[in-house]
Amino acid sequence: MGYKETTPIQSLSIPLIMQGKDVLGQAQTGTGKTAAFALPIMDRLLKLPAGSIRVLILAPTRELAEQIHTSFGDLGREAGIRSVAVYGGISMGPQIRKLRARPDIVVACPGRLLDHMRNGTVDLSEIDVLVLDEADRMLDMGFLHDIRAIMNELPVRRQTLLFSATLTMEIRRLASEFMSDPQSVDIGHSAPVETVSHAIYPVEQHLKTALLIDLLRKTDARSVIVFTRTKHRANRVGTQLRDAGFSAVSFQGNLSQGRRQEALDGFRKGSYKVLVATDIAARGIDVSSISHVINYDMPDTADAYTHRIGRTGRVDRTGDAFTLVTGEDRDMVRTIERLVGYPLERRVMEGFDNNAEMITRRVSADRRGQFPFDRRKPDNNRKPPYPRDPKDHVRQAYGVRSRFRSHHR
Repeated sequence: MGYKETTPIQSLSIPLIMQGKDVLGQAQTGTGKTAAFALPIMDRLLKLPAGSIRVLILAPTRELAEQIHTSFGDLGREAGIRSVAVYGGISMGPQIRKLRARPDIVVACPGRLLDHMRNGTVDLSEIDVLVLDEADRMLDMGFLHDIRAIMNELPVRRQTLLFSATLTMEIRRLASEFMSDPQSVDIGHSAPVETVSHAIYPVEQHLKTALLIDLLRKTDARSVIVFTRTKHRANRVGTQLRDAGFSAVSFQGNLSQGRRQEALDGFRKGSYKVLVATDIAARGIDVSSISHVINYDMPDTADAYTHRIGRTGRVDRTGDAFTLVTGEDRDMVRTIERLVGYPLERRVMEGFDNNAEMITRRVSADRRGQFPFDRRKPDNNRKPPYPRDPKDHVRQAYGVRSRFRSHHR
């Protein structure tokens, strides 16, 4: 697979895992973490009899579960070790058939695995190794209760490996509850990888798409992820980029699993140059050829920024991270500058008019007011879609007729 030497997380983790110790690892994204636990796990499986599920790996997202499953297939191609990916969004039937074939490894999202456990379609009684990958993300997504329910059903005597980009107090409590004398492996706090260069582009909100198109046209960007804050915006920006002539596809949680996988496969193979995504793509997308990450919207936290830009500059490659910032993003810019340890480079696109006036979108009277940039005068004869009297909600609570009650219906 082209590996010539181990990464720091691999050098520190593999010997401990080979010794059978529980490991609590902190590693930022893009550092070779999957191979750090996959290689010693497969070495262990080769010494055990086949015919039962020996390894369970929990992951927060479908994409990460599929990526780990694929990594086991690639790394253990000649070893005859079988793995199965189990996650929601698709039918349980094919998963049940694969689980009945007694694979060696199950890579699962917690919710769907619990469904199989309740239905009796998975046997976890002979688990030797449990891996919690991206544990902080699983807790952020509300999987703590599911994780506890799963871990309570596993054999007490097992090896437990927990990897996370950040080790919060909640994760440390979970480790102390379910791990036995865990050995800590820390290759640095959650900071952006040094192989990524950073730059910000000040811009007005209504000109972001125009600047993004200009950036893509004037930058030698081979493969780009554009991050947006909302699913709707990911779809809209993806459509605008396609209309501008780019091979772009959107990737967000409202899509079916089939369409998500199709978008991801097309991006990985190069059929799409630009992937416009929400933060579900910030983890679990292992595409080493990504040259640029562009934050169309500033992320909410510094950790989210770290995970987003970690999609580029992976392992021994370099990458660029561009962020389009408005006046509202000043505080987060300062936070990120403290995180990386130096001021972010301010850039301006040559020839781009950042003072262009806002273009008023033509909408029908029924949709007027839905867009914050609709500057036309309101129709004073049109009845408001919500009560203007601040006491109306009190009248409604006590059954008193409101002046605008008919409009609520």
